[in-house]
Amino acid sequence: MKKLIPNRIVIYARDVENITGRKGRTARLLLQRIRKIYGKKPGQFVTITEFCQFAGLKEEEITCFLVH
Repeated sequence: MKKLIPNRIVIYARDVENITGRKGRTARLLLQRIRKIYGKKPGQFVTITEFCQFAGLKEEEITCFLVH
């Protein structure tokens, strides 16, 4: 039986690096900025939807950059 891997809803700094071409520190700062805008606490996750809304990108455009 083939095991299905569900799509992720969380975006990580490594994903932001792959999408934007920025370095690790800049990617972490960008996620920190998004957390602040959405009123999240420092340890809370940023969703792919929130990142796309912030960056002005479509979710379909970034799915190929997401590492499983």
